[in-house]
Amino acid sequence: MRDEINEALKAAIKLQDKRRMSTLRLINAAIKDRDIAARSSDKKSVSDSEVMEILSKMVKQRHESIKVYTEGGRPELAQQEQEEIDIIQTFLPKQLSEEETHSAVLALMDEIGCEGLKDMGKTMGALKERYTGQMDFSMASRIVKEQIAERCG
Repeated sequence: MRDEINEALKAAIKLQDKRRMSTLRLINAAIKDRDIAARSSDKKSVSDSEVMEILSKMVKQRHESIKVYTEGGRPELAQQEQEEIDIIQTFLPKQLSEEETHSAVLALMDEIGCEGLKDMGKTMGALKERYTGQMDFSMASRIVKEQIAERCG
């Protein structure tokens, strides 16, 4: 995945695509920061799944910024954040829709035998393991809570 990001950066530099260049450099910086943190725990570098986590977090941060900028009457900054999201998402797998997330949550809950609130952590952990970068986990958490209430309530 790192090679893919670096190749995209080289292409952006050749094209002088400033937005893409700056976004890809931000991605590389975030990965490098995580690499440095990983060295202290005897890992050489972060895995591709951890890179996907980093990218997902970056997208989430930008969505939050868009909300703030929109509420603050700064549409040009919101647009800039959206452009960065579009660039970051090219490196992430396709996001599951709410319907697909709902189906995945139900299937996993049945698979692990989720019976109550005590199983929520196990359920969310399994979802994060299988669907990193593909699922909105705040939505998944809401669906898990709803299903637990429905099954146990």
